[in-house]
Amino acid sequence: MAVASRLAVARVAPEGGVRRRGGAVAASPPTEEAVQMTEPLTKEDLVAYLVSGCKPKENWRIGTEHEKFGFEIDTLRPIKYDQIRDILNGIAERFDWDKIVEENNVIGLKQGKQSISLEPGGQFELSGAPLETLHQTCAEVNSHLYQVKAVGEEMGIGFLGIGFQPKWGLSDIPIMPKGRYGIMRNYMPKVGSLGLDMMFRTCTVQVNLDFSSEQDMIRKFRAGLALQPIATAIFANSPFKEGKPNGYLSLRSHIWTDTDNNRSGMLPFVFDDSFGFERYVDYALDVPMYFVYRNKKYIDCTGMSFRDFMAGKLPQAPGELPTLNDWENHLTTIFPEVRLKRYLEMRGADGGPWRRLCALPAFWVGLLYDEESLQSIIDMTSDWTNEEREMLRRKVPVTGLNTPFRDGYVRHLAEEVLQLSKNGLERRGYKEVGFLREVDAVVTSGVTPAEKLLNLYETKWQRSVDPVFQELLY
Repeated sequence: MAVASRLAVARVAPEGGVRRRGGAVAASPPTEEAVQMTEPLTKEDLVAYLVSGCKPKENWRIGTEHEKFGFEIDTLRPIKYDQIRDILNGIAERFDWDKIVEENNVIGLKQGKQSISLEPGGQFELSGAPLETLHQTCAEVNSHLYQVKAVGEEMGIGFLGIGFQPKWGLSDIPIMPKGRYGIMRNYMPKVGSLGLDMMFRTCTVQVNLDFSSEQDMIRKFRAGLALQPIATAIFANSPFKEGKPNGYLSLRSHIWTDTDNNRSGMLPFVFDDSFGFERYVDYALDVPMYFVYRNKKYIDCTGMSFRDFMAGKLPQAPGELPTLNDWENHLTTIFPEVRLKRYLEMRGADGGPWRRLCALPAFWVGLLYDEESLQSIIDMTSDWTNEEREMLRRKVPVTGLNTPFRDGYVRHLAEEVLQLSKNGLERRGYKEVGFLREVDAVVTSGVTPAEKLLNLYETKWQRSVDPVFQELLY
């Protein structure tokens, strides 16, 4: 059976595998095939899955994902699942979304190519549709925030745009009723000291971008990895923990350095001459699995590799062989600073207020969707060493734009990179440069959003973090 036809078998369910049943979505993602594979998957199939993401430039789109913390306006406490369920039901009924249900719990919503999902501690995430321009992206963000606010305000609930929960401890955070999160919660403390903080107390905004070919993917992947710490610095917005400064400008970014180093980090192999789709597949095959999803249940497969799965050697699921949906699910459990699926995800930025939600995609689109800017980035970063990239990754969460680099500081790199992004957006011709205003203000002043918050904390807020809930309220 040819790879192409086997790929077709694996995608029998439309829209990522959820089938509609009159306003509710029958199966929660991750999904299972309705048709079982007729022969075992090969490594070539896994490579072909990634290759199938290649698109001509006219079909490139922009996808934005952003998370936010819900809280009770009166008490500032994190909202519990019952409150989240009521918000999801309210949005579904008022704004015509389909519900995603797992074991009778509403755990998300879907409308066309947009979805709303819950992170482990109830962080509310919009996964936006693939859109053509930044104007459409920003309109989508605004529409989502309007809907969430319209329903939340009536219930006394607000939403906060920040990278790390500023006030409450781990034990104060509710746990969402999603099967995969139970498996992750048990596994995280075995592989790092900060995994539970990542799950329950962080929020991010990320951008998903397309590529036209393997070579285009490689160039964008390298540019994205090299510059991810620059984005982390510009968007740093997580300086508080449990009511006081935490010693970082982006604690969220730092947390990833000790969450699970088997599945996160700066992926030095991406800069090897041999890098391509196949090399990423080799890496992903050896990243330990979390789960297999069968008969609407999650089976804990922590510690096993996808390679074991392909050989039918999962003790927890004897004789089971993977489908392409299993591969798709596995790829979502890998968390490097830039992640490859059938598109590239830029994962280095803290959650923030709505203007910054529009600014992050603008920053990356200007750099990676314009050939001239992309080439300039490749030229600028081509002699950076793995050690230098790793140094930026580790120091930027602490010192932000003031991190020393070679003869200057990250701030000087940011100035250069911002100009390239502006030029790239200008050449796109959609009048999108205005979306970089927020970035411009940060880079010009050299003061990150986190440093502004710390200054407010020491002065106007009289050493209380409570006002941040109003300052960064959506």
